Formats: sequence, structure tokens, C-alpha cells
Amino acid sequence: MVRIAILASGNGSNAQRLMDHFRSHPKARVVLVACDKPQAGVVDRAWDGGVPCYLFNNAQLRDGTLQRELLGLRIDLVVLAGFLRLIPAEMVHAFPSRIINIHPALLPRYGGKGMYGHRVHEAVIAAGETESGITIHHVNERFDEGDHIAQFKCPVLPGDTPDSLAARIHGLEHAHYPEVVEGRIALMAAGL
Repeated sequence: MVRIAILASGNGSNAQRLMDHFRSHPKARVVLVACDKPQAGVVDRAWDGGVPCYLFNNAQLRDGTLQRELLGLRIDLVVLAGFLRLIPAEMVHAFPSRIINIHPALLPRYGGKGMYGHRVHEAVIAAGETESGITIHHVNERFDEGDHIAQFKCPVLPGDTPDSLAARIHGLEHAHYPEVVEGRIALMAAGL
């Protein structure tokens, strides 16, 4: 059984989709939600779904406390779902090619430090882009620069606002993130 930990900082709609998708999965299970913001909606979603929630702060991320917790729980795959902090290099190396993130744009454009949520959608619209989408990628020591696993596109429509574009992006995230994570699990099971 592949043991999944989700790291999240916000409302947790993607975390919810992942928990629901893997709840009765024969080969994988979400066994932990780790959150750096005690008031985040994902905390309630985890508890309501019967998934233990581990709260930590930035110092505990940087000093290895979170990493030790994940290793102690024998976590196989770490999935970021709206997690806004940079993963320390030591943790990236402790989980080689086993930390996955989702970004609400077509990387390498509109990524990097400070580019998250509505900031991304505002930048895409301001630039006059005709399409946007999501990028699911491995995590490395820099924001949004890990190897791409998959990208999915949607149009940017005339008159779009950050909210209307965000709604289409969320649809892509909810439809594709669990599928792509499941694909990574299949590759892990095959030893790849």
C-alpha cells in the first residue's frame, strides 16, 4: 500500500479530491494531511474525512521536524495541494522524485516565488494570454522548476476575470490531479 501525505496551506479542495479518490483505492491511501496554517479549511476537511492532520510551522519545515514526521510514518509519496512554502533541499533529497506539486498555470510561465492563486490568474489575463492551464510537476529545491509530469490547458476567454479563469483552472485541477497522482503510484509500484 502506497502511503500518501498531502501538504496544504489553504481551503483544501484539491486535498479533498485526493482524499476522496484514494479513500477505497486498492493500492494507495492518504494517511496524513500536514498543514502550516491551523485555521486553514483543509484542517477541517482532513478531520471530517477521518485523515489525521499534522500541524507544523515554518521553523519545523526548515529544521527537518516535518521531514522526520513523514519518514517516521513511512510516507511513500508527498503531494502538495495548495502548499505555499518552499520545500527544503534536504526533504527533496529524502523523497527523490516522490514529491509532486500542482501549479495553476502552464509552467515555466507564471511560476516562481509569489506566483500562486489569483496572482497567477491576474498575470495571465494582464499579459493577454489566450490559454492557461495547470502543470503537475516534481518538486525540486526551487519554486515551480521541477520536471513536468503533465500539463492540461483551457482557454482564456475575452472578459475573463481572475475568478472566472480560476473556476476553469479548478475544474482542470479536480479532474486531473488525482489521475496523475495515481499514474505516479503505478510507476512507483513498477519500480520506475
